[in-house]
Amino acid sequence: MSQLGTVSAQGRTPAWRYAIGMLGTSIPINMIKGSMILFYVDILGLDVRAYGAVMVVYAVIDAIDNPLLGHLSDRTRSRFGRRRPWLLVGAPMLVACMIAFFSAPTSLQGMGLLLWFAVFAILCEAFDSMLNANYGALLPELYPRERDRAVANGLRQGFQLVALVISLAATPLLTTSVFGTEDSTQGFQITAIIYGAVALVVIVFMALGARENPRYSTRERPPLLRSVWSIVRDRMFWTVGLTGACYGMAMAFVLSGIQLYVRYSLGLPVGNALYLQGIVILVSAGGLVGWTRVVARRGALWTWRLAFAVLAVSFAALFFATDLGTAIAAGVLVGAGWSGMLATNDLIVARVLDADAARNGEHREGLFLSAFGFFGRLNGIVTGLALTSLGVFFGYNSGDDPGTDPGLAFRVYLCVYPFVLTAIGAVAARFISVPLETPTDPPPPDPVAGSTDPSSPDPVAGSTEPSSPGPVAGSAGPPLPDPVAGAEESASSGPVDGSGVERPR
Repeated sequence: MSQLGTVSAQGRTPAWRYAIGMLGTSIPINMIKGSMILFYVDILGLDVRAYGAVMVVYAVIDAIDNPLLGHLSDRTRSRFGRRRPWLLVGAPMLVACMIAFFSAPTSLQGMGLLLWFAVFAILCEAFDSMLNANYGALLPELYPRERDRAVANGLRQGFQLVALVISLAATPLLTTSVFGTEDSTQGFQITAIIYGAVALVVIVFMALGARENPRYSTRERPPLLRSVWSIVRDRMFWTVGLTGACYGMAMAFVLSGIQLYVRYSLGLPVGNALYLQGIVILVSAGGLVGWTRVVARRGALWTWRLAFAVLAVSFAALFFATDLGTAIAAGVLVGAGWSGMLATNDLIVARVLDADAARNGEHREGLFLSAFGFFGRLNGIVTGLALTSLGVFFGYNSGDDPGTDPGLAFRVYLCVYPFVLTAIGAVAARFISVPLETPTDPPPPDPVAGSTDPSSPDPVAGSTEPSSPGPVAGSAGPPLPDPVAGAEESASSGPVDGSGVERPR
C-alpha cells in the first residue's frame, strides 16, 4: 500500500497553539462591532440613517471581496504555505485600521464624519475577512477527524470567549472610566492601541506555528468562476449558510447593542455592561465543556439543533429584564445557548467543506469559507436596517436625538429581533442534513508502531508521516468514514440513507 506524505503526529500543530489565534482575530473586530454605535452614533452624533446606509454599502463590498480573498488564498503557493502569508500580512493592517477607526477627530461633523466612519469600517471588515478566511480554513486541514476538530474548536471558542471578556466586557469600563469618560473619545483610542498590540503578537505567534499540510497545496489551482459556480449550485451551502446566518445576525445585534441596552433599557451607566457581558461570557466558557461532551455522545447535528432552540428562548427571557439582576439571570440562559452554537456551528460548516473536497478532489476551504462569509456579511445590512428602524418606530436617531422611549427601542433591538432570527434558525435546523464524517486525510498513526515515509517531508516542520491506510480526497475509491466516529454520528444524529447523508428525524 502506498505511503501517504502527510504531516506527522510530531509535526502537527498543537490544538492550543492553533486555538489561541482566535484570541488575536477576535479582539479587534469585536471591539469594533461592540462599540461602533456607541462611539459614532451616541457620542459623535452620526445619524442612524447615515449609519444604516454605510452598513449596506459595507456589506455589499464585503460580499464581493470575501470570495476573492478566499480564492486567492486557495491558489497561493509559497514555501510558507497557503494561509500563513495572508495571516502575517492581514494582522498588522487590521490593527492599524482599528486604531484609525477609533481615532476620528472630534471636530469632524456631517459628511466628514460619515466618510471617516465609512472608509475605516470597510477597511477593518476587509482585513478581518482576510484573517478569518485563512484562519478558519486551517481547522479542517490541520484536524481532519471530527473528534480532533471538536477539541481544537472547543479550545479556540474558549479563547474567543477570553477575547470577548477583553474586547466587550472590559471595554466599556476601560473606555468610559479608566482611559476616558462617558462622553469622550480618548478612552477608545488608547484601548484600541492596547488591544491592537495584543492581537498582533498573538496572531503572529499562531501563524508561525501552524503546520500546513503540503498535500493540500500541490494540486492544480482551482479556477475562480468554476469554483464559485460549483459552490453556488451546492444545496448544503445555501441551507447551512442561511440557517447559520440566523445565529450570526442575532449575535451581531447583541454585540452592537448591549451597551445602549444597559444605558437606555436598564437605565444604568454604560460601565455596567461589564457585569452583564461578563456573566454571559463566563457561562459560555463553562458551557463549552458540556456542549463538547454532548457532541461526542449525540453528534454535532443533534447538538446544533438543541443549541439553536436554547438561544431563541434566552432572548425572550432577556426582553422582560427590568434591572441588572434580572438581566444577568437572563444572561445565564443566553450564555448557555451561545456556547452551544460556538461548540457546533463550525463543525457543521466543516462537514460541508469535507463533502466538497471529497466530491471535487480539490481543497477550496478558503473560497468556501469566504462564500459562507457572505451570509455573515448580511449582519451589516440587517443590523444597519434594524438600527434605522429604531428611528422610524421609536424616534431614536442618535445620542443627540434619542426620541421619547429609547429604552423600549433598544429592548426591541437587543431582544425581539434576535429572538425572531434564532426562532427561524431553530426551525430550519430541523430540516438540515449534513454528510457523515468522511475525513480527507488518514487518522493519526501510532507514532511507535507506524513507519515513516522519508519521501514526503513537511516543508515547514521537516518531519515525516508514518504510513496509514486512510482515504485521500480525489482518489479512485470512495472515502471511508471513521469506523468509530461515523458509527457514533449515524447512531445518534438521525437515520442515514444510502447516500451517507444524515436525514432529519
